[in-house]
Amino acid sequence: MSDTPARLPDATTVKALLKDLDPVSADTDLAPALSAAFPGFSFSAAPVDDFYWRGDAGTVIGADGARLGDHKAWVTAGLAALGGDLDAFWNRHRESGLQFSEWRGSTVFAFAPTGPGVADFIQIELGREFEVLAGAVVEPDYRSFSAERLLDPDWVKREPQTEAPVLAGPVYRLQRRGGLVHMRSFLATCQRLEREHRERQRPQIEARTIREVGPVYDRETPFLDLNPGWLDVVPRENRFFADWQRSSAGASRVFEHWAFDIKDYEERGRRQLSFIPRPLKMPADRLAREESVSIHRLMERIEAIDAEIGLPFAWFFLMTHGHWVGPDVGEAVADGLRAGRVRLPDRDAAVLIDWAAKRYLF
Repeated sequence: MSDTPARLPDATTVKALLKDLDPVSADTDLAPALSAAFPGFSFSAAPVDDFYWRGDAGTVIGADGARLGDHKAWVTAGLAALGGDLDAFWNRHRESGLQFSEWRGSTVFAFAPTGPGVADFIQIELGREFEVLAGAVVEPDYRSFSAERLLDPDWVKREPQTEAPVLAGPVYRLQRRGGLVHMRSFLATCQRLEREHRERQRPQIEARTIREVGPVYDRETPFLDLNPGWLDVVPRENRFFADWQRSSAGASRVFEHWAFDIKDYEERGRRQLSFIPRPLKMPADRLAREESVSIHRLMERIEAIDAEIGLPFAWFFLMTHGHWVGPDVGEAVADGLRAGRVRLPDRDAAVLIDWAAKRYLF
């Protein structure tokens, strides 16, 4: 980064840039185009494996290839013209040769550093999508017994590898709310929202007591006396980044190894902000604790994961997600550390012991 103030990426400019990408070269042009659009930032891009399809932008395609209109609107109008008669609709179209298209894709993340800190980077979440010829507008061999099934067809195959003809793409689209974030600002907002939520609950929590009964006492103890850190809870998102910074992994940029699936929505009048970490490289095999496996053999396995990923302490961050490394592995290693049976670098041991004392998982 230069000393000249840089204009932070904005959604309007990103959307316009994506619209201008040529599908033939979009994959190679994406990162350079983002870097050129926002001087002072150097973007990289990485895909993740999460096949999806969209049910909101299909088109009806005639037997001659002509586009006849939006799929849902076309079905709705066709049914209305027949008085909602599903049998008549099926009989009219089961041999018509009419098909519908839909957009299918996977996610690509783009990153650009904004400073030296672990959370100093921009993340842009993008959909890389193809329009494919999905199938017939009605299931050829069976009548549909509801309009909902015609509007959301389930008789077509939706798989990452498909023989469905491609009509357009790849096209890049900026994802939903939360598709463009400055991670340091995101984490600050996570912490603020959590603090504000707990402050709103302070009167009730301060008045809350827990009954303690023992051999010589029966008393009501203030909840906060037994839970003194309740008002200062750190969100798991913030802990993930703090643990990265103080562990052996901190020598590497977090976005070189992880992307973050942002969740940003309103629920019961409260803004919900969080993420699910997504590894850019996954181990070949999952690791779970087995009682028959010694702690020393378990250490060999986590070391093998670190070597496979190419990152020290990678196994710990995979464990916080819980899918590739089970949390019981972390508990076992923490027990081994306390008993002096195994060793980790001091900084990693401190992170793991703190995690075992107060677990967080995604």
